[in-house]
Amino acid sequence: MKYRPFGKLGWDVSVLGFGAMRLPVIDQDQSKIDELLATQMLHYAIDNGVNYVDTAYIYHGGNSEKFLGRALQGGYREKVKIATKLPSWIVNEKGDFDRYLDEQLKRLQTDTIEVYLLHGLSETQWPKLRDLGALEWAENAKKDGRIQHLGFSFHDSLEVFKDIIDFTDKWEICQIQYNYMDTEFQAGLEGLQYATERDIAAIIMEPLRGGQLARNPPASITEILDRTPSKRSQAEWALDWIWNDSRVSTVLSGMSTMRHVTENVESARMAEVDSMSSKELELIEEVRVEYLKTTPIPCTSCRYCMPCPEGVQIYRIFELYNDGHRYEDKVRPKRVYQLFLGGKQADACVECFECEEVCPQEIPIVEWLKTSHEWMTTKS
Repeated sequence: MKYRPFGKLGWDVSVLGFGAMRLPVIDQDQSKIDELLATQMLHYAIDNGVNYVDTAYIYHGGNSEKFLGRALQGGYREKVKIATKLPSWIVNEKGDFDRYLDEQLKRLQTDTIEVYLLHGLSETQWPKLRDLGALEWAENAKKDGRIQHLGFSFHDSLEVFKDIIDFTDKWEICQIQYNYMDTEFQAGLEGLQYATERDIAAIIMEPLRGGQLARNPPASITEILDRTPSKRSQAEWALDWIWNDSRVSTVLSGMSTMRHVTENVESARMAEVDSMSSKELELIEEVRVEYLKTTPIPCTSCRYCMPCPEGVQIYRIFELYNDGHRYEDKVRPKRVYQLFLGGKQADACVECFECEEVCPQEIPIVEWLKTSHEWMTTKS
C-alpha cells in the first residue's frame, strides 16, 4: 500500500480509502448489509494497508455506521482513521449538532472520530449550518475530543466551493467528486487546485462515477485504448489517472464485492505520482470526449434520490437508459426494465420533485424519467 501526506493533519493516509456506501447487501435491500461478506472485505483492505474508512449517517439506511462499529472490533479500530458526516439537510437547530454526533459515536462504538465532515455542502445547506454556528460548535467538539479534524463534502458549483473555502481557515479536509469525466463538474480540477494550495487535504469520491468507468467500454472507447501498449482494466485507467496527481491524498472506492477490494488494493500498491506518460494522458482525454458523446444522463448512482416515496428505482432506470445508449443496446435494458422493475417503473412518478431537491448532480430527474420510460417501452 502506498501512503501520502494528509494535508495538515499530521499523518499519512493510504492512497486507497474504504468507502462504506456501496457495501454488499441482502435481497437488493440497501438497508440489509451482508455483514459477513462486508466484514471480510473490510478486514482484507485493512490487513493490506488501508487506514482510512469513510461512512455517513445516512448510508445503507443508517446501518453503515452501526456495521463499522461492529466490524472494527477485535483490534481493527486501532488500525484505521474513521471519517463520517453530519447529516446537514436534517439539522434544523443548534442542538442537532450534538444529538447527531453523539448518536454517531455510539453507532461507531468509539470515543472519537478522526475526520468529521459536514455532509454535502451546497448553496442551500452551507448558509443554514453556518448561521446555526456549525464552525463554533465543531471547535468545541474538537476541544472535548469527540472529533479531531473538520472538513466537508461537496456537491455544488465551483463558485460555491470557493466561497466555502474562503469563509474560514478552520477547514482541514474537503471531499469532492473527481474523475477523468468530471474535470469541470462541481469543484473539478480548479477546485482541487484551489483547496490544496490552501493546505486543505483533498479526498476524492466517485473516482469511477458509480462504476461507470469500470465497465466494459463501447467499441469506440476500446479502439482508443487499444492504441497503447499499456494494458489496464477500465478501473485501473480511472484510478491511475487520479493517483497520477500529487494533489490527491486518498481516493474513496465504494466496493461491493471482494473482487473489487482485491483489485483496488493491488492497484493501490502501484499508485504513483506522475506515473502516466503524456501520451497516456492524451489518450484518456480522447476517451473522456468520446464518453461525453454517449452518456445522456450524468447520474453516478449515488442514490441520494432514494428512497422514492412512490418506489421508483430512479438510479436503476437511469443506469439502464445510459447503458442502452452508451453500448447501443436496445434489447437488454428494455427487457430488464419491463420484467424486473414492475411497479417501480418511471411512470409511477407523481412529480413531487423530492429527488431533484437532493440530487448532487442537479439532474432534472422528472423529465428524464419521462424520457426513459418512453424509450424503455417503445419496441425496438
